Amino acid sequence: MKILEVQTALANLGYRPGPLDGVWGRQTAAAVKEFQTRHGLTPDGVLGPITIAALLPSAVPGKDLEQDGLVWFKEARRLIGTKEKPGTGSNPTILDWAQNIDVHYPGDDIPWCGLFVAHCITSTLDREPTPTNVLSARAWQSFGIKTGPTAGAVMVFWRKSRSSGLGHVGFYAGEDGDAYRILGGNQSDCVSLAWVGKDRFVGARWPATIPPPVPKAVRVSRTDSLSWNEA
Repeated sequence: MKILEVQTALANLGYRPGPLDGVWGRQTAAAVKEFQTRHGLTPDGVLGPITIAALLPSAVPGKDLEQDGLVWFKEARRLIGTKEKPGTGSNPTILDWAQNIDVHYPGDDIPWCGLFVAHCITSTLDREPTPTNVLSARAWQSFGIKTGPTAGAVMVFWRKSRSSGLGHVGFYAGEDGDAYRILGGNQSDCVSLAWVGKDRFVGARWPATIPPPVPKAVRVSRTDSLSWNEA
């Protein structure tokens, strides 16, 4: 079962989930909450098994549904390849992320790994609080609740030195013995997958409005080198 099926079912029932594009966003979450309210369910906007059974009684929950639950991580994957604009000017997509959450951000020559994480979280989890200064990678140490490295977790790293206050933030996408595979923004000036050493790891966080999983490592073979070219 996919997000598009959920959107289509909501639209057929007279709700307004936004564009039928298979992308989880605020309109889809709001439509799910309205559906839950009208059916006497907890209006949390989460596609749990009870909500799915009410909305799509013929659906068979399985692996796809489990993955679709990580809606912020799905949005991050969708944006892989988004790049800074070289030279003068900025990529309007990146500027829109800041405008949508009312953050002053003059141009994509300013580190935007934290902005990328903020976009993925706020555009898909409409009740989830974010750090006051989302542009600061290390500010994400206070996001949500503590977890272990697991698929979709927000991963925070130090940069230059542990005491510098500088860092990098992205989403857990796997690991090997020495490094984490991170899906993040401003990695080689784009949204991409990069390896970041485990010796730089500060902490992993999970959205407070989503039931936390039992952390599970995802083992991935590394074919490229560790990255130091990220904000």
